[in-house]
Amino acid sequence: MNDSGAVLPWLVIRQDDNGNRYRVGRYATKIEAQEIADSLDGRGRQKQLYWVERVGQNAQ
Repeated sequence: MNDSGAVLPWLVIRQDDNGNRYRVGRYATKIEAQEIADSLDGRGRQKQLYWVERVGQNAQ
């Protein structure tokens, strides 16, 4: 996801109902990452959590 050499320090993380966490994508800005997380969260899937964190930030 970093093929162009761009810095992508913001992650969108998804946690499923079993507690498994997955990286959805990496983004250049926190705003961009939050928009993606909000759009995924708004799809109505229950028991799916989405959040934004900076690369190197401790997981929730």
